Amino acid sequence: QVQLVESGGGLVQPGGSLRLSCAASGSISRITIMGWYRQAPGKERELVASITSTGSTNYADYVKGRFTISRDNGKKTVYLQMNNLKSEDTAVYYCKILGYGPPYSDYWGQGTQVTVSS
Repeated sequence: QVQLVESGGGLVQPGGSLRLSCAASGSISRITIMGWYRQAPGKERELVASITSTGSTNYADYVKGRFTISRDNGKKTVYLQMNNLKSEDTAVYYCKILGYGPPYSDYWGQGTQVTVSS
């Protein structure tokens, strides 16, 4: 059984920073793409950033220069460093990992709330 446990969300003032973590446990192996998504109230879930097993990254335009995604393959963990947070970054953040559970599939975390407010 594969489990993804997220941490690091919370309340922060505009301009502040947070670091999200997502650790995979269980039988998962051959992890390829790891990513972060977010969903704000009334909106669809959207990609924030992703990283491949070789370290190639991809970011949504609205977070470029502010967010940094990284991973620790030995720990099966993906991170999202979020700087200069804005109120529009308020959302539930989900991690997603593509790997072999089995089966070879996408696995999602439970989500962590990020609220940016003064």
